[in-house]
Amino acid sequence: MRCVIARYPFDLTKAGVLASMKGIRPELVTGESVTIGRRRYPVKQVGRVITRQDPRDFTAREVSRAMTRLGFTCHGSPEGAPVGKDGPAVLRAASALPGGGGPVAV
Repeated sequence: MRCVIARYPFDLTKAGVLASMKGIRPELVTGESVTIGRRRYPVKQVGRVITRQDPRDFTAREVSRAMTRLGFTCHGSPEGAPVGKDGPAVLRAASALPGGGGPVAV
């Protein structure tokens, strides 16, 4: 399949992407991701490997679109921490720690 990523044309195949990603450890997923084989990779990492370009040169959307067209499953950004009435649970827990959240003495 021919696709354009960062204004450069690429001829990608599902088998080629699988071969390129074989043996590559997934980085921490913080945004959009794609499932390749049994692993879930950040879209920018996949784009970097298959295009050999700097991730700043292309968008996650370009790579997601290409991966979807090849038949891979793409996932949106993971949901944030659950928010309660006082804000995220992490912030409430941090505020309960000594010196975390009270008035600051100057």
